[in-house]
Amino acid sequence: MQLDFTNQVVVVTGAGRGIGLAVAQLFADSEASVVISDYCEEALNDARSVLTSGQARFAAFPCNVTDPQAVQELFDRTLETYGRIDVLVNNAGITRDTLLLRMKDDQWDAVLETNLKGVFLMTRAAAKILLKQKYGRIINVSSVVGITGNAGQANYAASKAGVIGFTKSVAKELATRNITVNVVAPGFIQTAMTDGLPENVKQEFAASIPLQRLGTAQDVARAVLFLASPLADYITGQVIHVDGGMVM
Repeated sequence: MQLDFTNQVVVVTGAGRGIGLAVAQLFADSEASVVISDYCEEALNDARSVLTSGQARFAAFPCNVTDPQAVQELFDRTLETYGRIDVLVNNAGITRDTLLLRMKDDQWDAVLETNLKGVFLMTRAAAKILLKQKYGRIINVSSVVGITGNAGQANYAASKAGVIGFTKSVAKELATRNITVNVVAPGFIQTAMTDGLPENVKQEFAASIPLQRLGTAQDVARAVLFLASPLADYITGQVIHVDGGMVM
């Protein structure tokens, strides 16, 4: 079934590569106008090249999601370009993995700033627009690690667990204005970050997953598209696991 997002404007953070780029591509393929944003200019340029090769209607704006002024500028530029915003996908995230006793303050702060504060700043700015429109879809990308925890990722797990609690709270606040807020929690997904792992390690991970394979960025993107579509009109405050059954 082909979902149609004609005349809708979608903002995707962390869209320079991986899951974010896959999300942007899928929305573009579904006739949306897409704003791609990323902190890394090089990644954003690469994403421009990918989207330009197709028939996508898109704009690319750099943004540091931890900077309130930069976030406001992103939305101002989006409104200047397209006049409205319908869907926000909060995907920007980083890792600074290490064991707790080795973790430096700046490693903790950097992950919480980007992965949690960034979602707060983006959502707050978008909500002001969506409330006036009395319509909107917000999808936050968390992780199964935010539910299960993971050794060596206390900062990352805390940030992703925070995203889930934040989402449920905001979903309750915005529901009366026809704005839904949901979470997609990916499991072990094949991205540039995981490509560097030894093949035997990836095979071990795959063997532990009931569906017997690693996920793809497209698997996650399809879940995001569903939650942004009319098919999910009565779903809010929920966590959709995209993990092949790894956590259940």
